[in-house]
Amino acid sequence: MSEIRVWVDGQVVAADVPSVRALDHGVTVGDGAFETCKVVDGEAFAMTRHLRRLGRTLAGLGLPPVDDARVRDGVKEVLASGDPITFGRVRITVTGGAGPLGSDRHDSPATIIIAATPSVTHAPSAAVVTVPWVRNERGATVGLKTTSYAENVIAVTHARSRGAEEALLANTRGELCEGTASNVFVVTDGVLRTPPLDSGCLAGITRELAIEWARDAGIEVVEETLPFDVLQSADEVIITNSSRDVQGVHLVDDRQLDAPGPVTARLVEVWRTAEADLGMDP
Repeated sequence: MSEIRVWVDGQVVAADVPSVRALDHGVTVGDGAFETCKVVDGEAFAMTRHLRRLGRTLAGLGLPPVDDARVRDGVKEVLASGDPITFGRVRITVTGGAGPLGSDRHDSPATIIIAATPSVTHAPSAAVVTVPWVRNERGATVGLKTTSYAENVIAVTHARSRGAEEALLANTRGELCEGTASNVFVVTDGVLRTPPLDSGCLAGITRELAIEWARDAGIEVVEETLPFDVLQSADEVIITNSSRDVQGVHLVDDRQLDAPGPVTARLVEVWRTAEADLGMDP
């Protein structure tokens, strides 16, 4: 098992030691928010953007904000608690704190959990599957990165059982939405396209940066409503998230694609150049 370091409410603790209350609302009803940042050479990537989104999620859940400086200190402490992590990830979780067994809340301070672990880099391309379940683009938590991830667990378990790494979902309107832990792009007619945020997809930090950096480099990027079956005809399919960065897709269900394709390869090059030039907090 990979080395996992954990910090809970200001203290580094052993990963296998109980450190969260049994009636924490994040445990009982999934009442919380989280962010996952890539770690490179012991430093978390794009922390400012991740903390900004964490604040949006907490506000959307009706939870009070947390002190960004305290979170940053916790991230530094957990990353410094062992050998430097060459490549990995750090997860910041904020829950509603102690609560009742039901969905209502107590007036309790938040629980803040920060965990870091080394990991391996992803391959240049991935296999994905489409699944019958959908994202509700009108749901109460749409666009929020919450700890209520049971739907994603079901979908990605389905994907893994079919030899794929990720599952892609439509929304209730039959439009392309996102993966369980990724945003999705397609290339048609030489143009890079991705679903708009009103599709119900998460406003991914990697998605955000990929769009910005691609446009700065002269790559045409269009945010537009796309039919779910575009996955069966697109010239290239790409998934993005904080650990994958930009990753081509070589298999969608039973459909083989050449990956990474030319636009994907160009986007990967742009990403690497921009990341090197702008550093760890772009």
